[in-house]
Amino acid sequence: MKVTTPITENDIKNMHAGDIVYLSGMIYTGRDAAHKRLVESLHQEGKLPIDFQGQVIYYVGPAPAKPGRPIGSCGPTSAYRMDAYATELMKQGLKVMIGKGDRSDAFIQDMIKEKGVYLQAVGGAGALLARKVISSNVVLYEDLGAEAIYRLEVKDFPAIVTYDIHGGNLILDEVKKYQTQPLEE
Repeated sequence: MKVTTPITENDIKNMHAGDIVYLSGMIYTGRDAAHKRLVESLHQEGKLPIDFQGQVIYYVGPAPAKPGRPIGSCGPTSAYRMDAYATELMKQGLKVMIGKGDRSDAFIQDMIKEKGVYLQAVGGAGALLARKVISSNVVLYEDLGAEAIYRLEVKDFPAIVTYDIHGGNLILDEVKKYQTQPLEE
């Protein structure tokens, strides 16, 4: 399924656990240090320094760009570290989060309530994912280096829907496929 940012409610409704999504348009990056600052800013100023309405955040700390490239290797980081901050960002309009690994049950429930989705990018494929980035600019928290918030322009960036608003859970569904019954004695 091809999706262009910003993400619409219809896009979210059409995403189901197991679907492969190819994102094009602008997405933001951010890891735990940036998330912490975003939430602190929301609490102190009553708003975020970035409008996340219908936006995508990719949990990544990209490597420095090689000459002639917009970004270095940009593989996903473990998403569970953002669980403490994700709900407040979703309440501000964030719709799609991309990372690797599973999330807490509380996050999944909040994600469904806020009508968001969680996608996973393939860990270990950062150099290949970087080829899907057309441009890269630091937009916030430059002092965090690789953990700053970047705005990336991407074309057909691949990710797989892991949790959807319909209660789909790719991780649990796939584990169930391979569970076996205990041997009877």
